[in-house]
Parts: sequence; structure tokens; C-alpha cells
Amino acid sequence: MTVPSHPSHPSNLAASVKRPVVVVELVAADLNANGGVFCPSPKADMKLWNTHPKVYLDVAHSGEAKCPYCGTVYRLRAGETVRAGH
Repeated sequence: MTVPSHPSHPSNLAASVKRPVVVVELVAADLNANGGVFCPSPKADMKLWNTHPKVYLDVAHSGEAKCPYCGTVYRLRAGETVRAGH
């Protein structure tokens, strides 16, 4: 099935909606023992009943991770140090 190419077709409107990027600043204590967090997260002021499926994000590896569903960015606060098994 092909998607109509007209910009006002409903299937194309959702892709064109620009949502503000939400950035959640984390401290090392916010990460689980594997160095990550789950999204949706209460830290992002999300209500679990109206959001996307739960997804694990590895924040410790690069200092930040972006949710593939909602685009929320989880970022370690500058200067935070993550230790193995904290």
C-alpha cells in the first residue's frame, strides 16, 4: 500500500507535527545498576496510562539517550560520574 503524497492527507500530518524536545536532567543516582533509565518516566512528568510502551535507555554509555517513541532526551548532569553497579 502506498501513502498518498498530498501534504494534507491525514497519514502525513502526524509526521509534520513538531513536538518540543523534552530534556530530563539526571544525576547518577537516578540510573539503575546497569546505567540506564526507562521511558516513560516519572522524571519526565509522564503519566504511564497515556504514553508509549516501556523502553530501556542506556544513559551511562554516552551521557545521554533519546527515547525512540516520544523523543524525550535523558541526559546526565554535567560533572556526574557513573560507577559500575552503583
